[in-house]
Amino acid sequence: MTDNAATEPTLNLPEELILMLLNEQTGYFHQVAGWALNCAVAGAVLAELSLRSRIDTDLETLTLLDGTPTGDPAADPILEEIAADPEPHDIQFWVERLAAQADGIIDRTLDRLVKIGIIEHHEGDFWTLSSAFQEGAVQELIKTRVTKAIFTDEIPDPRDIIVISLVDTCGVFRFIFELDEEAEERIAQICRMDLIARSIAAAVEHNIASPLLRRPTLTKKIPAVSLRDLVFNRELREGRLPAAFAVLADKYGPVFELRLPFRQNMIVLAGLKTNEWAHRMGRVHLRSKEYFEGVDKAYGVSRSVHSTDGADHFRFRKSLHTTYARKTLTRRLDDVYDLARAHMATWDVGAAMPAQDMLRLFLNAQTSPLLANIDTQSEIVDALEYKVRVLHVGIVKTMPHFMLKTPSMRRRARVTQQIMDRMQRTHTGGQRAGLHGDVVDAYLALHASDPQFLPESDLALPLGAILMTAMYMGDQIGFALYWLLRNPELYERVTAEADALWAEGDPTEEDFTRDRIDVTHRVLMETLRMSPIVPMSMRTVANSCVVEGYELPVGAQLLIAQTAAHYSEEAFPDPWTFDIDRYAPPRNEHLGRGYAPYGLGTHSCLGTHWADLQMVVNLLMLTRYFKIELDRPYDRLPMDPLPSQSPSNKLKFRLAEQRHELPPSS
Repeated sequence: MTDNAATEPTLNLPEELILMLLNEQTGYFHQVAGWALNCAVAGAVLAELSLRSRIDTDLETLTLLDGTPTGDPAADPILEEIAADPEPHDIQFWVERLAAQADGIIDRTLDRLVKIGIIEHHEGDFWTLSSAFQEGAVQELIKTRVTKAIFTDEIPDPRDIIVISLVDTCGVFRFIFELDEEAEERIAQICRMDLIARSIAAAVEHNIASPLLRRPTLTKKIPAVSLRDLVFNRELREGRLPAAFAVLADKYGPVFELRLPFRQNMIVLAGLKTNEWAHRMGRVHLRSKEYFEGVDKAYGVSRSVHSTDGADHFRFRKSLHTTYARKTLTRRLDDVYDLARAHMATWDVGAAMPAQDMLRLFLNAQTSPLLANIDTQSEIVDALEYKVRVLHVGIVKTMPHFMLKTPSMRRRARVTQQIMDRMQRTHTGGQRAGLHGDVVDAYLALHASDPQFLPESDLALPLGAILMTAMYMGDQIGFALYWLLRNPELYERVTAEADALWAEGDPTEEDFTRDRIDVTHRVLMETLRMSPIVPMSMRTVANSCVVEGYELPVGAQLLIAQTAAHYSEEAFPDPWTFDIDRYAPPRNEHLGRGYAPYGLGTHSCLGTHWADLQMVVNLLMLTRYFKIELDRPYDRLPMDPLPSQSPSNKLKFRLAEQRHELPPSS
C-alpha cells in the first residue's frame, strides 16, 4: 500500500462494516450473534446499492432504479437477484431474503480486505489489522471516522451514518467504546439523520428480533446408534475412525448420538454441512476446556493453549504464529538435512523397523533441535509414552486416572519434567543471542511480557507439547510411506522428484516450488485424507444451538468427526481409492470444508504450513537415500486408533538398499 491516497483502494459498506465489527483482541467480530451479523451485512449491501443509485428505498418500499452491474463482487450478485424479481417488496423482505447469503458476502469481503493489505488472516480463521496498516488509514479507517462522529459535533458522511446505524442495531457499540449518556444520545441522533440508514436499520432490527428466523421452533430427535451397528462396524473394529464415522453418517445422518457403557452420551457431527457449521460457529457455541482439563491437570497447569477459547486462545496463537510459519522452517533447511541424515546414518540396511519406532525417532531427531534447541533422542520414548498415557486418561478416557500413578509412569513423568527444565535452562538471553528464535523462546517471551497471562507454573504443558510434534509427524509420514509402497508407480514418481531436487546438491527454499514437489505434495494430501492422525475433536456445548435441524443442548458432549467427510461420495467420489489426482485441476476436491485433516475453526492446527513442508522434505529424503519396502504385504493398513490415529507397530518398513551415500554434516 502506498502513501499516495489516490492509489488507496475504495472500501464498500460491507467492508467498512466488517472493519468496524472486527475485534483485534479476539481476532474475530465483536459479540454479534450469527443471524444479527447476517442481517447487518445484508443491510450494508443494500445500502451500498442505494448509494450507487441502483436502488431506492424508504421505510416501506425498495425500488430498482438501474440494473447495470457496479463491478463490486459483493453487491452485483444481490443487484442481479433484485433485478430478476418483478414483484415489489419492502426492504424488510430483502434483508430477510439476503441474510441467508451473508456468509458468502463475508467471505468475499474478508478475502478482498486481505488481498488489498488492510487485514491479515491467521490460521484458525482469525483476522487482525495488517502490521503494515497499523500506522495509517485507508481514507481514514472507518473506526476513526465513527469515533469523530460520535464524540464530536462533526456532521458525519452519509456512509458513516449507515455504518453507525447498522452497528447500533447489532448492539455492540458498548464493546467498542466507553459510552456515557451523551454519547448514546449522539448515536441515536446520528441514526435518525439519513432516510436510507433509518429504513435499512429498521428492517435489520426487525429481522434480528424475529425468533422464528433465528431458531426453528421444531427440532428433530437426534438418532441414537444401535449397539449392533457399533459392534459390526468393520472400520471401527479395525481402527479406521474417519471411515467408521462416515459409515454411521450414511445410515443415521450427519448428527447422531453414541450411547457407550459407563460414559456420558456423546453427540457426533459427521458431515459436510456440520463441518461448515463447526468451522464458522464453533467459536460461538462450543468450549474446549472440559476435554483438555485432564491433560492440564496431569501437567500441573491451570490452562493451556488447547483448553482456552476466545481472546485468550487467540493471544496464545498470535505469540506462536511466527515460530510455526513455513518461512521459519525454510530458513533452516540445512539443519533439517543435516539432522535427518545424521539419524539415517544409524540405520542398518536390510533391517525391518516398526513404523512408529522408526519414524517417531527420525522426526524427533529434527523437531527437538528445531523447536526447542535440545537433543532428546535418549529420552523421547519415555516422554511420548507418558504423553500418550495422559491422553488416554485425560482426553479419550479409555483408562482410569490411577494409570498415571504407576511406578513406570511416575518415572516417565520425571523424565518429561527434566526435558522441560533443560529447555528453560538452555534458553537464557545470553545463550540464545544471535540464534534463530524457536517455540520455547516464544513461550518464554510471552511469560516474560505478561506473567499473569502465562505464569511460570503454566509453562510445563506447552513445553511438553513440543515433544508431541515428532509423534504426530512421524506417524503421518508412516501412513504416507505405506500408501506409496502400496502404489509403486507413485513411489517411483516421488523418487524421481527427490533425485531431481538433489541432483546438484541440497535444494534451497527457492527449489521447493509446487511444480517440483507436485506428486509428493499430492501424495501427502491424499494420505491426510485417507489416514489423518487427528480424525476428530471433542468439545462441550456452551451455548445451545441448532445444527441441521437438531438441537444441541447446553452441556452436551460433542464429538466433531470432521474427517468423516473424507469418505463422503459427495466430497470425494470413490473415497476408498487412493487417488492423488483429486487435488489437481479441474477436480480440486480438497477445496471446501470436506477436507479437514488439520481440524476446523479456531483450534485448527497452528503449524499446518510448517508440517506440510517438513513432511514433504522427509518423504523426499527417505526415497532419495533408500529403497524402502513393506516387510510383508498388507491388505488392510494396521492401525492404532487412539489416542490419535497411528500406524500400528505391526507395520514394518525394510530398508532394502541404500540408493545414495549420506554426505557428512555441513
